Amino acid sequence: MMKKKNLLFLVLAFVTLPFYAAKVDTVLVKSPSMNKDIKVVIVTPDIAIGNKAKACPTVYLLHGYSGNAETWVKIKPNLPEIADEKGIIFVCPDGKNSWYWDCPKNKDFKYETFISSELINYIDSNYNTIPNKNNRAITGLSMGGHGALFNAMRHKDIFGAAGSTSGGVDIRPFPQNWDMNKHLGEMAANKQSWDEHTVINQINKINTGDLALIIDCGEGDFFLEVNKNLHNRLLARGIDHDFILRPGVHNNQYWKNSIDYQILFFSKYFNQ
Repeated sequence: MMKKKNLLFLVLAFVTLPFYAAKVDTVLVKSPSMNKDIKVVIVTPDIAIGNKAKACPTVYLLHGYSGNAETWVKIKPNLPEIADEKGIIFVCPDGKNSWYWDCPKNKDFKYETFISSELINYIDSNYNTIPNKNNRAITGLSMGGHGALFNAMRHKDIFGAAGSTSGGVDIRPFPQNWDMNKHLGEMAANKQSWDEHTVINQINKINTGDLALIIDCGEGDFFLEVNKNLHNRLLARGIDHDFILRPGVHNNQYWKNSIDYQILFFSKYFNQ
């Protein structure tokens, strides 16, 4: 009797285990502009692998301050399953604490060039992507939300869709936080540089229809007001976008939930 129970348990365990065939790679991508290798985690759906592989769209996921290339697969461990379900390649680069700029104070921090040029070229050359802006999106959390919108608005020829979840979309209210003054100098003495490196001042580079945009923030988040300001500035310029406020604060629990809605948004964009 005990053997039958054990066998039944094993059968049930096998049936209930999640199954996905997506491949998760961790690679080092050479950055010629910074002369160093950057760690990148890539999640490739099963449909994009093998002799009968189908080309798939790509979503670039940027981590927040103090995060790394593995942040998103830790927050969202079922990302491979989502990749298989949606037929999307997910690319998660290590951006250090760069804010994804080309840093005016440090030539070793050219993360805008890396994200919007060097990494794109590597992924399109080595993975079964659809290499055009209409099949390429970028989003991120916190610092990564800033980086995603900053890069997309400045490179609308590269990205067709962009998002931000809990993004630091205006850095100027936080001049002493998150090492930004190491990259831009003290704000009081470098106001122009701070103005030039904040997302909210990139809006004049886009018109409605240039980017499919989705922006969300938790109602208890310390970035709530800057996200509301970005929303109002986009409205004032007549730029279409999805703007979502939902209960939550600046933490993994919020992002684990919010990224589902962003992926759905990008999937619908790719399938237009």
